[in-house]
Amino acid sequence: MNGADTAWIIVATALVLFMTLPGLALFYGGLVRARNVLSVFMHCYAIACLMSILWFIFGYSIAFGDGGSGLWGGLGKMFLAGVTVDSLSGTLPEILFFAFQMTFAIITPALIVGAYVERVGFGFVLLFSSLWMLLCYAPVVHWIWGGGFLADGGIFGETGVRDFAGGIVVHETAGLAALIIAFFLGPRKHRTTPPHAPGYVMIGAAMLWVGWFGFNGGSQLAADGGAAMALTVTHISAATASLTWALWEKIKYGKASLVGLVTGTIAGLASITPTSGFVGPVEALVIGAIAGVLCQEAVNLVRNKMQIDDTLDVFAVHGVGGIFGTIMIALFGAGSFVAQLGSLAIVGVFTTIVTVVLVKLCAAITPLRVDLETETNGLDLSVHGERAYDISS
Repeated sequence: MNGADTAWIIVATALVLFMTLPGLALFYGGLVRARNVLSVFMHCYAIACLMSILWFIFGYSIAFGDGGSGLWGGLGKMFLAGVTVDSLSGTLPEILFFAFQMTFAIITPALIVGAYVERVGFGFVLLFSSLWMLLCYAPVVHWIWGGGFLADGGIFGETGVRDFAGGIVVHETAGLAALIIAFFLGPRKHRTTPPHAPGYVMIGAAMLWVGWFGFNGGSQLAADGGAAMALTVTHISAATASLTWALWEKIKYGKASLVGLVTGTIAGLASITPTSGFVGPVEALVIGAIAGVLCQEAVNLVRNKMQIDDTLDVFAVHGVGGIFGTIMIALFGAGSFVAQLGSLAIVGVFTTIVTVVLVKLCAAITPLRVDLETETNGLDLSVHGERAYDISS
């Protein structure tokens, strides 16, 4: 065990949890109508609790167990069987590695929340998130980070896919799942209502930005120069994408908005995530500059061309950003195009099939969408019996 590495990953674990609670909750909560903000908080918080327990029981074993195959890790580490305070994962206590990866298992299904807010059934959220994390996310983690068939020595030879912190594992899977759920849900009745609290959105984005240092820097799993570089390029990409998003918005619409500026931040963060362990500051500047425009155009494509109400643009920002960053790894010479594109395709097909099946299955058990009266009145009072504010809006 290395004390410095352990100390840093303890901090990084806290930072990644901070991304979901309260970062993502505030970011998403500010973007919806005032009568739905508590439902967004409820979704994020409940998912954090539920995924923690499921990761402990099954998820960690499926992803990082050593008793399975190239497809999954088996069930030998259910309930952390065999993991003690003396067990090591590299230079880290294995129990810490478990906790760090648990925060990723929390935020990935939580990202999908942005696609279905304001009209989804709460029971569906819990059931779908649970099954999706175990049957889609955890296997993909094993394939890429757990020594599975897409990693080094797998189907792409000695040099497997490169995904430093989750361009495929987190952002592609969550983005595609979000798009699919939004398609099956159909559009909101109050689709054109503006964000009720842009200030929440900015505060949440700022928390996500800070937390992302643990997300990307922590993925080095060591307190060294690689972690410092990952942290630095993460910051540069986020800052650059924020500005290019705002500039492109100004050019197209005549005004640069706060919500647009901070959405650009998230686009830059998602795009640098897979590459942050393989590029330097100049490459990060390029990635961020492109991401701010690319993801904004993807928003327009999904909303206006495809006519899919992915409420908070999860696919356009996270999905497109993660896919773009994954391809840039090969473009900058840190990975092979065959491995990068092949893995994107394999995971994309797998995620699509699993998500469609789970949406159909879960919708047959518990309602996918609330009724029109509940949607109109807002989920806060109708579903959870609470109001965020004394006044209605």
